[in-house]
Amino acid sequence: MLNAEAITKRFGAVTVLDDVHLHLRAGEVHALMGQNGAGKSTLIKILTGVIPANAGTLTLDGAPVAPASPLDSQKLGISTVYQEVNLCPNLTVAENIFAGRYPRRGWGGFKAIDGPRMVRETRALLTRLNLDIDPTQTLGTLPVAIQQLVAIGRALSVQAKVLILDEPTSSLDDSEVESLFAVLRSLRSSGLAVLFVTHFLDQVYAISDRITVLRNGRFVGEWTPAQLPAPALVAAMVGRDVALASAEAVDAEVAARPVSDSATPRLSLRGFGADRRIHPLDLDLRDGEVVGVAGLLGSGRTELARLMFGLDAADAGTLAVQGKTVHFTHPAQAVKLGLAFCPEERKSDGIVGELSVRENIVLALQARTGLWPCIRPARQRELAQKYIDLLGIRAADSDMPIALLSGGNQQKALLARWLATQPRVLILDEPTRGIDVAAKQELMNEVMRLAREGMSVLFISSEIDEVLRISDRIVVMRDRRKAGELARGATEAEVMNLICEPAAA
Repeated sequence: MLNAEAITKRFGAVTVLDDVHLHLRAGEVHALMGQNGAGKSTLIKILTGVIPANAGTLTLDGAPVAPASPLDSQKLGISTVYQEVNLCPNLTVAENIFAGRYPRRGWGGFKAIDGPRMVRETRALLTRLNLDIDPTQTLGTLPVAIQQLVAIGRALSVQAKVLILDEPTSSLDDSEVESLFAVLRSLRSSGLAVLFVTHFLDQVYAISDRITVLRNGRFVGEWTPAQLPAPALVAAMVGRDVALASAEAVDAEVAARPVSDSATPRLSLRGFGADRRIHPLDLDLRDGEVVGVAGLLGSGRTELARLMFGLDAADAGTLAVQGKTVHFTHPAQAVKLGLAFCPEERKSDGIVGELSVRENIVLALQARTGLWPCIRPARQRELAQKYIDLLGIRAADSDMPIALLSGGNQQKALLARWLATQPRVLILDEPTRGIDVAAKQELMNEVMRLAREGMSVLFISSEIDEVLRISDRIVVMRDRRKAGELARGATEAEVMNLICEPAAA
C-alpha cells in the first residue's frame, strides 16, 4: 500500500536517514522499531509531508506520491496520530474531530456549520472506539488518555488508506490499550495499512504482523514477529546484545542502597492536599530513598507532584523540608530549597523548543541564581556537555535546537536540567514514557545511582513493574487519595489490590 525506498534526509551536515526502506501492506499492522534518535520520527515526517526527503521515492497504492504538507498527505489517504496530543483543547470533541472540514448546510454563500450532523457523526465514531463521552464536551476538560483516543478518532474519520500511530499507547492504561487494539484489528481486517510505533515490546508482539527496525538512521531489516524474538529485536535496535538488568540484580541493588534512618525526613507531608485535586495525605521521603507512586490514570499521581513542587496551591496540611514547614506559592521557591520536577508532558510543560540543548539544560540553574549574574557561555557548554555525556544524550552538539531531538533524548535533557541544579529531592513523573528499552535501562540505572549518592527520589510511573523494581517504598493512589503504602518486596498483585476498589461485603 505504501512503499518508501532509499529515503535519505540531511539537516545541514548531519545525515539523519540514510537509504531507509519501509513497506506497508494493506490489511497489516507494521511495527516501526528503533532507539530514540534512530530516525523513526523523521521518517514519519517525510511520509506525512512535514519535511521533504533529500533522496528516495514514495509510492502509495502503486502510484508515485510526494506529499508537500500534512494536509496534502491526508488528502492522499495517509492519517497520522502523534505521541503528544496536538488537538485544540478549547474546542469540543466534535469540533476537534472535524476541524478544517466541518460539515455544512444551507445554500449559496450562506452555508453554516451543521452542528447536529457533526455531533451525530462524532458519536458514531466514538462508539467504534468504545468511548462513552459527550461530543459537545470541551476537549481540554478530558484526561490526556481520552484526548489521545479522540486524536485517533480524528485520524479514523478521514477515509484513510494508511494510518500512522506514533506512540499511541503511551498515555493509555491496559484496558484502554486493549480497546485500541480491538479497533486496530477491525481496521486491519477492513484492509487498512497501519504503521505502529511503540517502545513497548509486548505490544509489538500482541498486534504486529511485521517489524521494521532502524538504527542510527539506517535500515536494519524487516521481519515477522515469529522470525524476531524479543532479545533479537532489542539486539537489532541497539546493535549489540543488551544485558538488561535482571529483577534479582535490581533487587540486590535496591536492598544494598543505604537509606537514612534519621528521625527528620528530607521531605514530609502531613494532611497535605487541595480541594478538588487531591485528598489530604501523609508522606515521608528520606535521604537516599526512592519512593514509587503507582496508580491508574486520574488517580492523583501528577496532582500530588504538582502540589509538592508549588505548581498548584495546596489548601490543606503542611509540607516540611528538613523539618522546616514551608508554603510554596511558586516553583522557584521549591527550586531554591533543592526540589526538582521532571513533568509528564515534556513537550508542553518541559522543554523550550526554541532554545538549544545547552540553554535548556542550564535553564533551571540560571533561574535559581536569578537573572544576574548570567552563567557564562563557556560554563554553559561545559555543564551541558557533562550531562550530555553522562546521560548519553544523542545530539550533534549542545547548540542544536532541542526540538530536533527525539522524544527520549528530550526526556534525558530535562533530567540533565535538574541534575545541573544538584537537587536534594527529585520528582520524576512518568520519566520512561516514550523512551526505548535501552534508554529506560540507562535512566533506571541513573535513578539508582542518584539514590545511592543520597538523593531522595519520588518516582511516578504507570508501569507497575518499574515501580516495584526500583522503589524502597510504594505509595498507591486511587481516586485522588492515598489508598495505601507498601514496603520493598511488594508484589504486583498487592499493588493492584490497593488500586482496585474493594469488593462489597
